[in-house]
Amino acid sequence: MNIHEYQAKAVLKSFGAPVAEGVPILTKNDVDAAIAALPGPLYVVKSQIHAGGRGKGKFVELAEDAKGGVRLAFSPEEVKSHVEEMLGNTLVTKQTGPKGKQVNRLYLEDGADIARELYCSILVNRETGKVAFVASTEGGMDIEAVAEETPEKIHTIDVDVEDGVTDAVVAQLIKAYELDGAAAAEAPALFGALYKAFVEKDMALLEVNPLIVMENGSLRVLDAKVSFDGNALFRHPDIMELRDETEEDAKEIEASKHDLAYIALDGDIGCMVNGAGLAMATMDIIKLYGAEPANFLDVGGGATTEKVTAAFKIITSDPNVKGILVNIFGGIMRCDVIAEGVVQAVKEVGLKVPLVVRLEGTNVEKGKEIINSSDVDVVAANDLDDAAQKIVAAVKGAA
Repeated sequence: MNIHEYQAKAVLKSFGAPVAEGVPILTKNDVDAAIAALPGPLYVVKSQIHAGGRGKGKFVELAEDAKGGVRLAFSPEEVKSHVEEMLGNTLVTKQTGPKGKQVNRLYLEDGADIARELYCSILVNRETGKVAFVASTEGGMDIEAVAEETPEKIHTIDVDVEDGVTDAVVAQLIKAYELDGAAAAEAPALFGALYKAFVEKDMALLEVNPLIVMENGSLRVLDAKVSFDGNALFRHPDIMELRDETEEDAKEIEASKHDLAYIALDGDIGCMVNGAGLAMATMDIIKLYGAEPANFLDVGGGATTEKVTAAFKIITSDPNVKGILVNIFGGIMRCDVIAEGVVQAVKEVGLKVPLVVRLEGTNVEKGKEIINSSDVDVVAANDLDDAAQKIVAAVKGAA
């Protein structure tokens, strides 16, 4: 689960991380109070959406040369002008895609005198299985570009879970960032606070870009992006309260209610599969034959007829779906349960696009019998390769 920047900063501040003073703006009526709460004269007006690249983004309703989604303001009047242009309008960034995202929240923050911009993130290092800091002196930039162009400027520093952020870890971070003076003195407290927040709140990613060294030598978290492990959210009701469903795909929200692993994509072939690995393979083979999957959907090993019906409804609710591929290998999952769910869903919502079904494994004959004895217009497939070719051909033939 993702949260907004202002929420992430509030979480980090509660652990002792240094952040600027700021006030969220949810409606235009909040502007005067937000301005009064900050010292000025420099303010920063920040769009709050779950996507990066806000500063270089463009509002589709404004002129091409209009300022982006993060703006400086040097007076209360300029703050109000920015809010008027930004709040409620659609911001397009490299991460939102061409449709962009509507800006429903802003964050008004106290300005900072920046001497240096650094990059800092904490995540799980898959190579070592340890929590690790990723540090670079190249802050304020896309870390992917830094990794491609100057990989020597990125440092990965593992943290032993039993020892935490030791003096040795801090020393490595100070060296990686080339810190001295006040910044070096503040480093132990800052990195300790960030690590503590990451571990105690079950974060999947904590990214500070940029982490800044100010003109007075102090460190400050200037931007913050935080994602949480969805499987651990039951332990953090305070974090769950921060969820902003307007930033999420409606189909993904519905899927979460039925405990379905669903991710919306941009293609036109809907997929219903059991098992994450098989779901990935199904998506890959659809692409191999020249089409694009519309979703990742793993119904899991213990799906009921009701769960499968819900999954089918979610797939068909996507207007981009021009065909559906059901690919089930029954181990724990039974093919007859899938078949019953598909038949029930078709009866409830109808079927306006081609449907290809490949079943194999537990109760496969019973599953095929259920489908064959129904009036569902389905194309049977012998194996995954056959299924992919048939659904791609059906979709392209209907186009």
